[in-house]
Amino acid sequence: MIIYCAGPIRGDVSYQKFYAEVINHIEDEGHSALAEFNGEFSVSVPLTETQIYKRDLKWIDGSKLMIAEISGPSLGVGFEIAYAIFQRKIPVLALVNSNVKNVSAMLTGCNSPLLTISEYDNMDGMKHIISEFINRIN
Repeated sequence: MIIYCAGPIRGDVSYQKFYAEVINHIEDEGHSALAEFNGEFSVSVPLTETQIYKRDLKWIDGSKLMIAEISGPSLGVGFEIAYAIFQRKIPVLALVNSNVKNVSAMLTGCNSPLLTISEYDNMDGMKHIISEFINRIN
C-alpha cells in the first residue's frame, strides 16, 4: 500500500526521530512510504517551494492513507492533513507524543471520521498504533 507520511521539515523538529521511525516502520511492514524525509526520494538538485508543493500534493493524491507525526507544530503538516481529509477524502492517522500537551484545536476539534489522533509513549507504542491503523484500513 502507498502511504503518505508527514512530519515537520521546517517547523518544530523536536520529534523528528519519531517521524523518521514512522517511515522506517511503514517500509519494514512492506508498504511504500512517500515522504520528503525518506532518503529514497532525495534529489540531487534542490526543489523550489512550488515544486515541493506540487510533489507533495501529487504524493497525497496517490496514497491510500496518510500518517502524520504532529508532536512538533508545523504549518505544512496541518495543510497536508486538511488536504488529505477534505480534498482527497483519505484516512489520516495523526500521532502525538504523550509529553505534548498543546495540540492544535484545529486538529483536536475536527470531528471528521477520516481523522484519528493517537497518543504514544515510546517508539514501540507508536509502531503498534501504526500497524493497527494500517490493518484496519486494509
